[in-house]
Amino acid sequence: MHVAQTLTALRLDASSRVPLFRQLYEAIKQAILAGQIGPGIQLPPTRELAVMLRISRQTVLNAYTQLMAEGYLAGTVGKGTFVSEHLPIAAPKPTASPHQQQPPRPLRPLSQRGQRFLDTPTKLNIHADRPTAFRIGMPGIDAFPFDTWARLEARRWRRPSYQLGYGDPAGYGPLREMLAAYLRASRGVHCAPEQVIVTSGSQQALFLIANLLLSPDDAAWVELPGYPGTCAALHAVGARIRPVPVDDEGLMIAEGRRLHPDAKLAYVTPSHQYPLGVTMSLKRRLELLAWAAERRMWIVEDEYDSEYRYTGPPIASLQSLDQAGCVLYVGTLSKVLFPGLRLGYLVVPPALAEAFARGKAAIDRHTAIVPQIVLADFIAEGHFMRHIKRMRDIYAERRAALLEAFDACLADELTLGPADAGFHIATALKRGLDDQAVARAALDKGVEVRALTPFYDAMETAEKRTPPSGLLLGFAAATPAEMRRAAPILQDLLRTF
Repeated sequence: MHVAQTLTALRLDASSRVPLFRQLYEAIKQAILAGQIGPGIQLPPTRELAVMLRISRQTVLNAYTQLMAEGYLAGTVGKGTFVSEHLPIAAPKPTASPHQQQPPRPLRPLSQRGQRFLDTPTKLNIHADRPTAFRIGMPGIDAFPFDTWARLEARRWRRPSYQLGYGDPAGYGPLREMLAAYLRASRGVHCAPEQVIVTSGSQQALFLIANLLLSPDDAAWVELPGYPGTCAALHAVGARIRPVPVDDEGLMIAEGRRLHPDAKLAYVTPSHQYPLGVTMSLKRRLELLAWAAERRMWIVEDEYDSEYRYTGPPIASLQSLDQAGCVLYVGTLSKVLFPGLRLGYLVVPPALAEAFARGKAAIDRHTAIVPQIVLADFIAEGHFMRHIKRMRDIYAERRAALLEAFDACLADELTLGPADAGFHIATALKRGLDDQAVARAALDKGVEVRALTPFYDAMETAEKRTPPSGLLLGFAAATPAEMRRAAPILQDLLRTF
C-alpha cells in the first residue's frame, strides 16, 4: 500500500480523551513497526497530511516531532521527513483470511511448570452481574455493611501513616492477632499470631502449601468429589492427585490408606464437605489424624464456610484435635465478607511459620495492606462479630425459604442432601438427567444452578465410574422472594427435560 493510502486510512477519534497528536503519533509508530511504512520512506509534508486527515497542521507537527525525538523519523528542513533507515523492521506478514487465523503462539514454549498451569482443567467463575437464584459460592453482598466499611477506610485514608509502606509478608500484625483470637474462640484452633499467614484468598494459601510441602510426583489425597481449585494448585507443582471417595461420614480414610498409602498430604473440608455438604465424623477425624501422625503426612483443613451452621453450634476444627503438628488450617474471608476483598489466612504449625512467611514474600511480597488494616479495625470495633451473627440469621431465613420452595416444587425431581451448614445444598437428580445440560438450560431461563458432575472431572481415578448427576442450589446470595420465583421455573424445566 502506498504511504499516502496508509496514512489516510488512519482512524483518529476527536471525541477521545487522548489528544489527536498522540493518536496520530501512535498510529504512525505502529505502521512503522508493522512494516507498513518501510525504512527510508518519505512521509507527506505536515501541511499536506493535515489536509488529508482534516486536522490542524500543528497536530501533525507535534506528532512528527515526537516520532523524531524517539528515532522513528529523520529529516532536515527543505528535504522532507523520512522513516529512519536504521530501524530493524521486519517485512510485513501477509494478512490471513478470518478462517485461517490461528491463536498467537509464544516466542518459545512455556516451561514444564508453566505448561502445567495451562493444562489445569479448572474453570474460573467470574461474577460481574447481579446474583440470581440459586448461585453457589456467593455470600449475601446485599446485606454487607458497606457504609461502615467505607467509613473505616476513609478514616485511614484521612490519616495515612508509615503502615502504608511495605509490610510484613506474613500479614498486618494487629490483624494476625485478631484472627488468632477469633479462631481460638470460635473454632478451637490452637495458634499464636506468629502462626497466622494472611493470604490473598484461600487459593493462594493452597498454592503456598503445594509449593512448600510437595515435590514433583509426591502423592496427595483429595476428596472425590472435591474442590477443583485444590487440584489446580497440586497439578501446577507436579503432584500426583489421588482421589479418595467421600461418604456420609466424610473422607473414607480406609480407602485412602488402601489405594494410596504413600501420600504426603491430604486435603479435606471436614466441617462442610465441598460440594456434598457432609460433616466428617469424629471417628474419621481421629482416624485421619492417627494415620497422618504415623505416616508423617500433612493434612490441609479447609474451613471455607464453617461460620454458618443452622442446627447447632459450629463444630470444633480438626486442627484443635491435632497432637502431632501435622494440620495446616486454611480459611477465607470471601464468604464471611465479600469475594472481591481477596483476603484469606493460613494457620501453620510453629515449625513452618518462617518458611511460609518467606514463601509468601517470594510470591507477592505481601497482601494489599489497606484492606488488612481496615479489616483489623472492622474486627476491633466489634463489627465483624455483629456481621457474622446478623448474616447467620439472614442465611437461616434464606435456607428455610429454599427448603420450603424445594418441598413445594422440586422434591419430585431432586433428592435433597445435607442442609445443616454452609451456603448451598447438594441434590441428586432422580431421573439421572444430564446435569450440565440442565444447568445450561436453567441459565437461559435466568436460574443459576451448578452441575455436580464437573466436581469429579479434575480427578483421575483408578476405577472409572460414571459420576452421579445432581444440582447444587445456593441460597445465600438470593432473597427468599427470588428463590420462590425461581423454583417453579426450575420445576417446569426438569419436568420437560
